[in-house]
Amino acid sequence: MDQKCINNIIQANVVDELCDAIGYENILDKIEERVCYSFGDRKEKFIPELVITPHSTEQVSSIVIIANKHNISICQRGAGDGLSGDVVSINGGIVLDLKNMNRIVELNAKDLTVTVEPGIVIKDLQEEVAKLRLFYPPGQAGTEFSTIGGNVAESTGGMTGMKYGVTRDYVLALEIVLPDGSVINTGRKTLKSVAGYDLTRFFVGSAGTLGVLTKITLKLLPMPEKIATVKSFFKDIDSALNATDSILIKSHLHPRSLFFADKTCIDAVRDSAEEEIPEEVEVLLLIDVDGNEKNVANDISMIDALCRENGALNISIANSDKDRNTLWDIRKYLSLLLFKTSAMKFSKDICVPRSKVRVALKKINELSKSYSLQVAAFGNIGEGHINVNVICNNVKEVGTSVNNPVSQLLQEVVSIRETITSGQDVGEMKSGFKGLALAPHEIEIMTGLKKMFDPKGIMNPGNIFI
Repeated sequence: MDQKCINNIIQANVVDELCDAIGYENILDKIEERVCYSFGDRKEKFIPELVITPHSTEQVSSIVIIANKHNISICQRGAGDGLSGDVVSINGGIVLDLKNMNRIVELNAKDLTVTVEPGIVIKDLQEEVAKLRLFYPPGQAGTEFSTIGGNVAESTGGMTGMKYGVTRDYVLALEIVLPDGSVINTGRKTLKSVAGYDLTRFFVGSAGTLGVLTKITLKLLPMPEKIATVKSFFKDIDSALNATDSILIKSHLHPRSLFFADKTCIDAVRDSAEEEIPEEVEVLLLIDVDGNEKNVANDISMIDALCRENGALNISIANSDKDRNTLWDIRKYLSLLLFKTSAMKFSKDICVPRSKVRVALKKINELSKSYSLQVAAFGNIGEGHINVNVICNNVKEVGTSVNNPVSQLLQEVVSIRETITSGQDVGEMKSGFKGLALAPHEIEIMTGLKKMFDPKGIMNPGNIFI
């Protein structure tokens, strides 16, 4: 794909076309407006030529038709909190802000489905379906602001992925505006549909490189009767992982979530924690269980005993939503607190088979020592997800001193049959490493599919396939 054909400067006549099609009130062209869309959860800034805020599928189609006609790049954006770099337009062009498309189109309790627009915030969706005692499980730490469109585009994981699966497991159907402006519908509002290829799965995780998702139909589940949380501190990684092995393998329990954080993370949250954290603590486990009242009580009792058997230093149990949320605030604010402890922070998430978590954490520790870098690791180890954060207290460390260990880490990841990404797609920030996880022929096939859907390369150029 030749990115040189993309127009980085939008001419006045094109702006006039867009105004005629969707109204000037939906276009942001002032520099002070556009600069707000120049960054996400990263340091680099890329200021778009225009920001457009559509309210309907019809408006999205009109915008895309004009952009395609004039070879103007389009970058889609929701909350702008993505870690992979896909929410910024690295080639200028148009940023399509989809936050105003935030309606629940249809909620069908009998079919356990909901159809929504991409801009709806995950927490708002979850609270709405909860009124009918229904449950949309996927959701990351940022559910208060993260949007469903971004979650589907990035094929995100979530805190409940261990028991309930991840975003892709809940997407039944999509309405999509293709790069030529045409509109297609993929999938069905049923749990099973085998007519033709599964285009719905193909678009999930495509990071805005194949089209614009304008409606999303999701599977729902009945709301569990009870949820409880166990917080447990350990003196070292081995003790914590021995506890998780006892819970998952020996006792065959199936927690809703199993989150861990290492010593660097604990040190970052120590001052803001509700309780005093002993100095000898090096690992935190947060374990959620859900189900009916009796089963949850039994599971909590077993987990408490297993953690103590494996050397837990301190255990807290929360049964109410308020107390649970207090415990989980550690996870919610962890990334922000790590930022406060350093001049810069570089984050990479990886996913390993659960049996390889111990190996992966050992490699992370070895790399941090060998490069004399401070590294914070946390994640949902029940599903093998680890978020690796390289802490830079001196901006002079930025560059090869950070890129080299990150590159080596990703190579190590593939060597033990892991994946270089889990919570977010490959994106611009990892696109240079995709050859580690994908064979050349796989990349060739994917590049060919991208060209077939988007021959002019206007959809989020520079991400996934540069």
